[in-house]
Amino acid sequence: MRIISGDFKGKKILEPKDISTRPLKDLTKESIFNIINHSNKIKINLKISNVLDLFSGVGSFGLECLSRGAKYVTFVENYHGVLPILKENLLRLKSIENYEIIKRDINADNFFFELHRKFDIIFLDPPYKDKNIKNILKNINDKQILNKNGVIIIHRHKNEKDLLPENFKMIEEKKYGISKIIFLN
Repeated sequence: MRIISGDFKGKKILEPKDISTRPLKDLTKESIFNIINHSNKIKINLKISNVLDLFSGVGSFGLECLSRGAKYVTFVENYHGVLPILKENLLRLKSIENYEIIKRDINADNFFFELHRKFDIIFLDPPYKDKNIKNILKNINDKQILNKNGVIIIHRHKNEKDLLPENFKMIEEKKYGISKIIFLN
Protein backbone atom coordinates (compact mmCIF):
# COMPACT_ATOMS: atom_id res chain seq x y z
CA MET A 1 0.00 0.00 0.00
CA ARG A 2 1.28 3.46 -0.90
CA ILE A 3 0.35 7.10 -1.34
CA ILE A 4 -0.81 7.45 -4.94
CA SER A 5 -0.43 11.15 -5.75
CA GLY A 6 0.73 14.52 -4.49
CA ASP A 7 3.68 15.65 -2.37
CA PHE A 8 4.25 12.20 -0.87
CA LYS A 9 3.54 10.14 -3.99
CA GLY A 10 5.02 6.65 -3.79
CA LYS A 11 5.60 6.74 -0.03
CA LYS A 12 4.86 3.35 1.53
CA ILE A 13 2.04 3.15 4.07
CA LEU A 14 2.74 0.80 6.94
CA GLU A 15 0.04 -1.84 7.39
CA PRO A 16 -1.15 -3.74 10.47
CA LYS A 17 0.00 -7.27 11.15
CA ASP A 18 -3.39 -8.45 12.42
CA ILE A 19 -6.36 -9.34 10.22
CA SER A 20 -8.97 -7.32 12.13
CA THR A 21 -8.09 -4.15 10.19
CA ARG A 22 -8.96 -3.83 6.50
CA PRO A 23 -6.86 -1.07 4.90
CA LEU A 24 -8.26 0.77 1.90
CA LYS A 25 -6.80 -0.74 -1.28
CA ASP A 26 -4.88 1.50 -3.69
CA LEU A 27 -7.25 0.88 -6.62
CA THR A 28 -10.31 1.78 -4.56
CA LYS A 29 -8.58 4.85 -3.12
CA GLU A 30 -7.52 6.01 -6.58
CA SER A 31 -11.10 5.60 -7.84
CA ILE A 32 -12.45 7.68 -4.94
CA PHE A 33 -10.09 10.54 -5.76
CA ASN A 34 -10.91 10.33 -9.47
CA ILE A 35 -14.58 10.77 -8.60
CA ILE A 36 -13.84 13.64 -6.18
CA ASN A 37 -11.74 15.42 -8.83
CA HIS A 38 -13.77 14.71 -11.97
CA SER A 39 -17.43 14.17 -11.10
CA ASN A 40 -19.84 16.93 -12.11
CA LYS A 41 -21.94 15.98 -9.06
CA ILE A 42 -19.24 16.83 -6.50
CA LYS A 43 -17.96 20.38 -6.00
CA ILE A 44 -14.97 19.85 -3.70
CA ASN A 45 -11.59 21.57 -3.87
CA LEU A 46 -9.37 19.31 -1.77
CA LYS A 47 -6.76 22.05 -1.22
CA ILE A 48 -9.19 24.12 0.87
CA SER A 49 -10.98 21.16 2.47
CA ASN A 50 -11.25 19.99 6.03
CA VAL A 51 -11.39 16.19 6.02
CA LEU A 52 -12.79 13.88 8.70
CA ASP A 53 -11.42 10.33 8.41
CA LEU A 54 -13.66 8.15 10.62
CA PHE A 55 -12.46 4.63 11.51
CA SER A 56 -9.19 5.78 9.96
CA GLY A 57 -7.16 2.64 10.71
CA VAL A 58 -3.59 3.16 9.43
CA GLY A 59 -4.72 6.42 7.79
CA SER A 60 -4.64 5.49 4.11
CA PHE A 61 -7.43 7.89 3.06
CA GLY A 62 -6.36 10.80 5.23
CA LEU A 63 -2.69 10.39 4.26
CA GLU A 64 -3.71 10.60 0.61
CA CYS A 65 -5.68 13.78 1.36
CA LEU A 66 -2.67 15.34 3.09
CA SER A 67 -0.40 14.39 0.20
CA ARG A 68 -2.82 16.03 -2.24
CA GLY A 69 -2.81 19.28 -0.24
CA ALA A 70 -5.88 19.07 2.02
CA LYS A 71 -6.18 22.02 4.39
CA TYR A 72 -6.65 19.85 7.50
CA VAL A 73 -7.34 16.17 8.30
CA THR A 74 -8.89 14.84 11.49
CA PHE A 75 -8.19 11.14 11.98
CA VAL A 76 -10.53 9.25 14.34
CA GLU A 77 -9.53 5.79 15.54
CA ASN A 78 -9.78 3.93 18.84
CA TYR A 79 -8.38 0.48 18.02
CA HIS A 80 -5.10 0.18 19.91
CA GLY A 81 -3.83 -2.36 17.37
CA VAL A 82 -3.50 0.30 14.65
CA LEU A 83 -3.02 3.59 16.52
CA PRO A 84 0.80 3.24 16.71
CA ILE A 85 0.89 2.46 12.96
CA LEU A 86 -1.30 5.49 12.17
CA LYS A 87 1.01 7.71 14.25
CA GLU A 88 4.11 6.26 12.56
CA ASN A 89 2.63 6.77 9.08
CA LEU A 90 2.00 10.43 9.92
CA LEU A 91 5.44 10.94 11.46
CA ARG A 92 7.06 9.55 8.31
CA LEU A 93 5.58 12.51 6.37
CA LYS A 94 7.98 14.67 8.42
CA SER A 95 7.10 18.36 8.26
CA ILE A 96 3.30 18.26 8.15
CA GLU A 97 1.28 19.59 11.06
CA ASN A 98 -2.17 20.10 9.56
CA TYR A 99 -3.76 17.08 11.19
CA GLU A 100 -4.94 15.71 14.49
CA ILE A 101 -5.65 12.23 15.82
CA ILE A 102 -8.70 11.72 18.03
CA LYS A 103 -8.64 8.47 20.00
CA ARG A 104 -12.33 7.97 20.62
CA ASP A 105 -15.22 5.62 19.98
CA ILE A 106 -17.25 7.12 17.16
CA ASN A 107 -20.37 5.42 18.50
CA ALA A 108 -20.12 7.16 21.91
CA ASP A 109 -23.20 9.29 22.57
CA ASN A 110 -21.46 12.66 22.62
CA PHE A 111 -18.62 12.09 20.15
CA PHE A 112 -19.92 14.27 17.29
CA PHE A 113 -20.82 17.10 19.65
CA GLU A 114 -17.15 17.33 20.66
CA LEU A 115 -15.98 18.13 17.12
CA HIS A 116 -15.37 21.85 16.76
CA ARG A 117 -15.16 22.33 13.02
CA LYS A 118 -17.17 21.65 9.87
CA PHE A 119 -15.92 19.27 7.21
CA ASP A 120 -15.98 19.25 3.42
CA ILE A 121 -15.25 15.52 3.17
CA ILE A 122 -16.23 12.89 5.70
CA PHE A 123 -14.80 9.46 4.97
CA LEU A 124 -16.56 6.65 6.81
CA ASP A 125 -14.83 3.26 6.72
CA PRO A 126 -16.22 1.13 9.57
CA PRO A 127 -15.57 -2.58 9.91
CA TYR A 128 -17.75 -4.46 7.42
CA LYS A 129 -19.68 -6.06 10.29
CA ASP A 130 -20.56 -2.66 11.83
CA LYS A 131 -24.32 -2.06 11.57
CA ASN A 132 -24.37 1.47 12.97
CA ILE A 133 -24.09 3.53 9.75
CA LYS A 134 -27.58 5.04 9.98
CA ASN A 135 -26.96 6.26 13.53
CA ILE A 136 -23.55 7.72 12.61
CA LEU A 137 -25.10 9.58 9.66
CA LYS A 138 -27.90 10.83 11.92
CA ASN A 139 -25.31 12.19 14.35
CA ILE A 140 -23.40 13.88 11.50
CA ASN A 141 -26.65 15.54 10.43
CA ASP A 142 -27.78 16.49 13.95
CA LYS A 143 -24.45 18.15 14.78
CA GLN A 144 -24.32 19.74 11.29
CA ILE A 145 -20.60 19.06 10.84
CA LEU A 146 -20.83 18.58 7.05
CA ASN A 147 -20.47 21.80 5.05
CA LYS A 148 -23.31 22.68 2.67
CA ASN A 149 -21.58 21.35 -0.46
CA GLY A 150 -19.68 18.66 1.43
CA VAL A 151 -19.65 14.96 0.66
CA ILE A 152 -19.75 11.81 2.78
CA ILE A 153 -17.91 8.83 1.36
CA ILE A 154 -18.76 5.41 2.78
CA HIS A 155 -16.68 2.26 2.21
CA ARG A 156 -18.71 -0.94 2.72
CA HIS A 157 -18.89 -4.58 1.66
CA LYS A 158 -20.60 -4.75 -1.74
CA ASN A 159 -23.46 -6.90 -0.39
CA GLU A 160 -24.20 -4.72 2.64
CA LYS A 161 -27.68 -3.18 2.62
CA ASP A 162 -27.39 -0.17 4.92
CA LEU A 163 -30.44 1.96 5.63
CA LEU A 164 -29.49 5.56 5.01
CA PRO A 165 -31.33 8.52 6.58
CA GLU A 166 -33.71 10.30 4.23
CA ASN A 167 -31.99 13.67 4.63
CA PHE A 168 -28.95 12.43 2.67
CA LYS A 169 -28.97 12.06 -1.09
CA MET A 170 -26.92 9.36 -2.79
CA ILE A 171 -24.71 10.95 -5.45
CA GLU A 172 -22.97 7.84 -6.68
CA GLU A 173 -22.25 4.21 -5.84
CA LYS A 174 -19.36 2.20 -7.28
CA LYS A 175 -18.29 -1.41 -6.67
CA TYR A 176 -14.67 -2.58 -6.59
CA GLY A 177 -13.99 -6.25 -5.88
CA ILE A 178 -15.71 -7.10 -2.60
CA SER A 179 -16.27 -3.48 -1.60
CA LYS A 180 -18.45 -0.59 -2.65
CA ILE A 181 -18.10 3.15 -2.26
CA ILE A 182 -21.15 5.32 -1.65
CA PHE A 183 -21.06 9.11 -2.09
CA LEU A 184 -23.70 11.12 -0.21
CA ASN A 185 -24.52 14.75 0.33
